[in-house]
Amino acid sequence: MRLGSTTLALALIVGSWMSPVQPAAATENLDAVLLPVQQEFRMPGIVAAVAKGGRIVGAGAAGLRALGYDRPATVEDRVHIGSDGKAMTALIAAMLVEKGRLRWDSTIGEVLGPLVPGIYPALAKVRLEQLLSHSSGIPSDTPAMMDIYFNTDAFDHESATLRLRALERWKNNMPVVPEGSPFQYSNFGYMMAGAMIEAASGEPWERLIRERIFDPLNLGSAGLGATLTPGRIDAMAGHLPKPDGTAEPRLWGTGADMPSLLGPAGTVHMSILDFARWGAWVAGGARRGPALVKPETLAYLMAEKVRTPSRPNPPPGTPAEGGYAFGWSLEKFDWADRDLVTHNGSNGMNLAKILIDIEKDIAVVVAVNIGGRAADLAAGKAMGLLYTRYR
Repeated sequence: MRLGSTTLALALIVGSWMSPVQPAAATENLDAVLLPVQQEFRMPGIVAAVAKGGRIVGAGAAGLRALGYDRPATVEDRVHIGSDGKAMTALIAAMLVEKGRLRWDSTIGEVLGPLVPGIYPALAKVRLEQLLSHSSGIPSDTPAMMDIYFNTDAFDHESATLRLRALERWKNNMPVVPEGSPFQYSNFGYMMAGAMIEAASGEPWERLIRERIFDPLNLGSAGLGATLTPGRIDAMAGHLPKPDGTAEPRLWGTGADMPSLLGPAGTVHMSILDFARWGAWVAGGARRGPALVKPETLAYLMAEKVRTPSRPNPPPGTPAEGGYAFGWSLEKFDWADRDLVTHNGSNGMNLAKILIDIEKDIAVVVAVNIGGRAADLAAGKAMGLLYTRYR
């Protein structure tokens, strides 16, 4: 059974306003559950947490913060959640829609045209709702886009300006919607959504995500960019998998995360406990404080907008098949009896998964500090084990 907008809306009706999520007095230690997964897939480290009914009911860690350093991973460590932050960007957009500063059908040309003149007409007609559902015709990362992301402009401009300069460099391209499903997972598209948010609000995305999401939800560990403090091994460090099967720790500096202009597409980090607190707020259907958006708005964000094409071996961190909403996927798993709301995130050096079951008010979050196929399998196995344990 596919979880559509009607089912979500009905699910969100259930429940009542509660105080912001807090750790349960007796949180189950999940280290022993995660250790076999970490060893089976040879992960540097893995962390996970489960929230149910607005409380963290289980959390655990296994492995190391960084290979070559004798520092065990802990549930307090910052982890990189990558594209799982897209749902946060979509939520900020929803806040502006509720206030009348944006519309779901606001176009790139309407909002960004005054700042970037001469946008190709078909690109100018792309709507915010298309950007957030990866259905705009803007493709997945191309060589030309990678040249835009990784360039020396970063040393001369701040992130909001870089996003506009990215559009300036790409403005002569025509969006192309594929036959069948229009879905194309587009980080560039989310970057453009971030630029529209900035133009409509007058504030940089980096400030908005902190003031509108991190601070109200008391996500004290949340931040942007690489997880480690330079010179310290004080969090889960990313690792780049190499062709020979080894892994290269990426501790600090520009090589430890994606460029900052991609923030709206996924540069968020936080502890796995704070990640679970975010998930708990979502699983509560926006009926558990703080009141960031109306419950019906969150339901709309999480309702399917487009079907994704079937891909046997999708890139780690991107959906294989199912539905896509605004920053959320809807997928069927072997260990669940219906589609569940989920998302994957990876910057190539880390991988994180989040699973939301609104009907049961459950959120499961898992993160590993390496990218690649094995990381995707390890996080997926842990997510299934934890969901079946607590559902």
